[in-house]
Amino acid sequence: MYRLTTLTAIDEIPAADWNALVGDDLPHLRHEFLAAMEHHGCVGERFGWLPRHLVLHDEAERAVAAAPCYLKLNSYGEFVFDWAWADAYRRAGMQYYPKLVVASPYTPATGLRILTGDSPERPTLAAALIQGSVQVAERLDVSGLHWLFTNETETDWARAQGFMPRLGCQFHWRNQGYASFDDFIGAFSAEKRKKVKRERRRVQESGIRIRRVRGDEVTPEEWRIFHRLYEDTFDKRGGIPTLSLPFFEEIGRSMGRNLLLVLCEEPGGGDGGRIVAAAFCLLGAQSLYGRHWGCFKDYHSLHFEACYYQGLDHCIEHGLARFEPGAQGEHKVARGFLPTRTWSAHWIADPRFRKPIGTFLEHEIDAVEDYIDEMNTHSPYKATAAGQASGDAPPQA
Repeated sequence: MYRLTTLTAIDEIPAADWNALVGDDLPHLRHEFLAAMEHHGCVGERFGWLPRHLVLHDEAERAVAAAPCYLKLNSYGEFVFDWAWADAYRRAGMQYYPKLVVASPYTPATGLRILTGDSPERPTLAAALIQGSVQVAERLDVSGLHWLFTNETETDWARAQGFMPRLGCQFHWRNQGYASFDDFIGAFSAEKRKKVKRERRRVQESGIRIRRVRGDEVTPEEWRIFHRLYEDTFDKRGGIPTLSLPFFEEIGRSMGRNLLLVLCEEPGGGDGGRIVAAAFCLLGAQSLYGRHWGCFKDYHSLHFEACYYQGLDHCIEHGLARFEPGAQGEHKVARGFLPTRTWSAHWIADPRFRKPIGTFLEHEIDAVEDYIDEMNTHSPYKATAAGQASGDAPPQA
């Protein structure tokens, strides 16, 4: 019934056809986002992300399902860490790379990876796409195929077809219909509420002005300054700043309403002052995704204000349901972000490695569950509000 094609560039499919499958809450999977990365060398040979996007066509040759897929020559920018697996292959005298990953490059945001729009045939299409992805992996003779940051339903579908699930943990926020930021922290214990207020007050007392700007309203100079901040963060941490200034400028033009830039300005230097820090977020119809942060000068609590509190303000003001502020970070718990299960699904070609990796993943799931339980004991919410604020969202099919 279906035919699977593999695209070596996202521009091989019309943007309207791809975006119809993505929906309106996954900005990091939109055609414009993936295309800008390809247009400006953020993926490709240099960084080891070679596009192999999967598109499923029906008998009428309509695109009915898709997944963003890459042939990977390393494990950088995935946030589901398999360096130990690669090392085991190396010690056995075998090659772990290349491999295939279904993911949004450099973006550890959760959600759908099996893109089917609003099709009522979603389970059938998902089965065909997963089966087809394994056939592609076998044809390319890769070590494995990895679906990253899938939701729980998709992970179960993949497990039914021989994939091994992997459990992770991030810290997310869910909107309980809060009327204001004060209403939100009103659900905190008195001690935790006082701490948040003190952090916000310190930023105000420093004289820093905060502006939230949509991507299509960011000026060329503001993009240039933000990109310097973005590169500076990677330089400080010894990372690789893979996203170029032309990439940000292009998505500002092509999908600007899906971008939110938080600009922090020091007094003086003209009408708006001098930008000393910034945070970059992606916006969906129901979700906010925190992505990048940088600062030229340290101010007490400014990171918390720009990366968390401004995003929470935006979600509450605009009625967004969720806020994912990025990977890792136990310090987020005290600020209202609770431990949330994240999933991925893994197919390993070589049976000699499949079994030990599967055993490792089973033990890892137990350890992550224990970690989630421990993190929940540090929740800032009052006991009566803790259940409602739980980070785990219901699975989306």
